[in-house]
Amino acid sequence: MSDTVGEHDDQKPKGVFSTLMADGDWLFIKGEYKKAIESFTKALTLKPDDKSCFVGRSKCYLKMGQPDDALRDAEASLKEDKTFFEGLYQKAEALYYMGEFEFALVFYHRGQKLRPQIQEFRLGIQKAQEAIENSVGSPSSVKLEIKGDLSFLQKDEERAMPITAIEHLTTEKKKQTQKTPKSEKTTKQLLGEFYSDKKYLENLLKDEDLVKGKTKDGERLQDVIQSCLTYLDTCTDFWSQEKPICARDPKKKPCHSAPREPAQFFLKSLDEIDTELTSGNAEGSLKKAEEVMKMVQKWSERDVPSKKEVLGSLHSCIGNALISLGDMDKALEHHQKDLELAEQCKLPEATSRALDNIGRVYAQTGQLTQAIETWEKKIPLIRGGLEKTWLFHEIGRCYLELNHHEEARDYGIRSVAAADEIADEKWQINANVLVAQSELKLGNFESCVSHFERALTHAKLQEDDSAVNAIQKALEEAKQHLPQ
Repeated sequence: MSDTVGEHDDQKPKGVFSTLMADGDWLFIKGEYKKAIESFTKALTLKPDDKSCFVGRSKCYLKMGQPDDALRDAEASLKEDKTFFEGLYQKAEALYYMGEFEFALVFYHRGQKLRPQIQEFRLGIQKAQEAIENSVGSPSSVKLEIKGDLSFLQKDEERAMPITAIEHLTTEKKKQTQKTPKSEKTTKQLLGEFYSDKKYLENLLKDEDLVKGKTKDGERLQDVIQSCLTYLDTCTDFWSQEKPICARDPKKKPCHSAPREPAQFFLKSLDEIDTELTSGNAEGSLKKAEEVMKMVQKWSERDVPSKKEVLGSLHSCIGNALISLGDMDKALEHHQKDLELAEQCKLPEATSRALDNIGRVYAQTGQLTQAIETWEKKIPLIRGGLEKTWLFHEIGRCYLELNHHEEARDYGIRSVAAADEIADEKWQINANVLVAQSELKLGNFESCVSHFERALTHAKLQEDDSAVNAIQKALEEAKQHLPQ
């Protein structure tokens, strides 16, 4: 009797855990990130070391504009298994959104080496490299103390590698650009507080005994110091080209000039807008987005060359807030403006985003044919396996609701193939169920049963009790159609 009770007690937490995980995943898909975090947190009280749970919560934190918390959870998911590719990807994403592009690049590369078939790692490498090239590195990535702290030379591999990751960029810049000598005063003005770091490093190079030493990873200290100096020189060149000292008039202040760091201002604003929306305050998100848009509209394109791209992102934010508020007509207008600007600027990612949102508005208002037409335009712009799986599934679902069962099945099969390619069991469940439901309507009962069985297998592996129960019921009904 006691054995039976103990057995039941063991199963109960397992069922509760899988339910909490399923709830968290579903809430994440719905965009209710705060509630999803609560579910994942409760699940972690039952299984404190579950790496998938940490990844799920990390994704939510990232969506809420809290990359520090996202990074903490991503690292927790890697504690027991450093090769856990989902954790590696999440860590890279968190670092990227923290502006640590060089560090993010390291982990995108590690993930790609482990799972070369997953497109997200390749795309991550691409966007991190572009970010590094566009900014020529960021001063924040040189973690030096003005007081002469040598601890930066003793960082582990994860902190040392990014310095070499941008070394080839600075070398190329040196080859391509003939440097114009700058006065110490100009250099000091451009570098600001980092001028002290530059002088400190130059003094370190004069210490012959020190530069002969090596880091614990075997890298010569002289090379590390020189790469940091090269980095600062490159930043100086870049900043002088962006806004030459001689062109600045301290007495003259434009009425509607952009902030000194428009990109940082805009990213911070986007985080605030997104945080308001994900926390359930759609009105606050809308108000903030409209305020920022009024500000951006007053900026000149000379100060902010990417003004149209910024405006497109704001139209997208406003549209999403309006969707949450139920004003679908206005939401559609803003997402169409986002699409128009994206196409003008020839921005594939922004075009894809706008088509995604326009299709979502059509689907939610029951205009399924328009949703399909919009989403099918997005197909050539797909850049990752997960996006492909989701999109094919949604198009197939629309066809199924329109009773176009062959088209629904065909898109379902494409969704299954994409889900299998990235080994995403959650979408393998959804895609196989879509195919099974389509085949049932077409009278292909053997294929229907086969896909329901595949979906059931994945649901059991996911320990998704609610999905298991629903699929088992549908499977039993489908088997009744088989010849006896």
